[in-house]
Amino acid sequence: MNQLLNNKRIVLGITGSISAYKAATLASRLTQLGALVDVILTRNAEKLVGAATFEGLTRRRCHVDTFADPADLSSSHVTLGSQADLVIIAPCTANMLAKIAHGIADDKLSTTMLAVRCPILIAPAMNVFMYENAATQANIEVLKSRGMNVLEPGTGNLACGYSAKGRMPEPEDILELALHYLAIDKCLAGKRVLVTAGATRESIDDVRCITNPSTGKMGYACARAALMAGAEVTIISANCALPPVIGAQMVSVSSAAQMKDDVCSHAPDADIVIMAAAVSDFTPVSPKSGKIHKTDAELTIALKPTEDILQTLGQNKRQGQFLCGFCMETSDLIERARLKLTAKNLDMIVANDLTVPGCGFACDTNGVTILTSDSTTEYEIADKLDIAITIIQTIGRMISV
Repeated sequence: MNQLLNNKRIVLGITGSISAYKAATLASRLTQLGALVDVILTRNAEKLVGAATFEGLTRRRCHVDTFADPADLSSSHVTLGSQADLVIIAPCTANMLAKIAHGIADDKLSTTMLAVRCPILIAPAMNVFMYENAATQANIEVLKSRGMNVLEPGTGNLACGYSAKGRMPEPEDILELALHYLAIDKCLAGKRVLVTAGATRESIDDVRCITNPSTGKMGYACARAALMAGAEVTIISANCALPPVIGAQMVSVSSAAQMKDDVCSHAPDADIVIMAAAVSDFTPVSPKSGKIHKTDAELTIALKPTEDILQTLGQNKRQGQFLCGFCMETSDLIERARLKLTAKNLDMIVANDLTVPGCGFACDTNGVTILTSDSTTEYEIADKLDIAITIIQTIGRMISV
């Protein structure tokens, strides 16, 4: 993956929760993506995780004391707060929630927060009784009313011995939200995007089906990229064993018929439709109830075509709606893709060659050719998220013309 956060300034505040150790993973991942991460530890956090750890991970000074360096005459708390592109407090204790809500500035982190002028992402972590306390809930509502993104804590084993709500959200989930804020330009801000992903299943009997090896990775990557670009995203997901895309509305389906019904239900409200799912072209004429048992006799299964969802969308495309299809072939890639582009009334089609290593099903990479009515552009093999960002940015340019 490219350095999606290259030179973005992120302040990472860490407070005195036992989950402070998770912040090391978050600091590392942010730095790997190119961010300039300035870590601020509270005194209690420093007792749990050392400043040297974060200086090693970020290759930048870790801040603890408000007046740590007498030779530094700058107001570093103001500098850190005012120059940041994003502030993340993870974990955030009930104490720090209260300080921020009421403007208390008695340490490096709380003082810095009063100078912040960028988006703020807060990941609470505490005992369930502390989290549910009326004062904590009131403070959370105050922070939300001021536009801060206060995440819902996770549920599971807590340090106090309870199994309940109060766990710090996982670093990868927080990282994903950081990407939403900073990774790419908000070229789809205010747009509603519908994405399909995964592989449909057509039942032969109650235990067997016709399907394909698609994992949904490309569709999910497109959804993530659309969220980064500021869109409101709905994913219609067919049989995907992937974690949900944070921030997207998720709709689960199984068969091509179910996919068709849900797509046709959501498409009229979408500004952009991206059909990345691998939808079966055929379905059994008469699926059997129960299980077909193995015998010496040969089994013949009669098939009928499924409805062409992309064709239906193209025929019913409303004025101003953008329709993007996908095309996977083993031969005559460009010719077949351009034929589909025209025949199905698409604005854009993304084509890839199944025979090229790194471009097949279940890969983390892809190499595509993007075709429009007047252009054909080939992109080298890259991480699927990087390809998805290219797709989304191409759509953004096309709809802005």
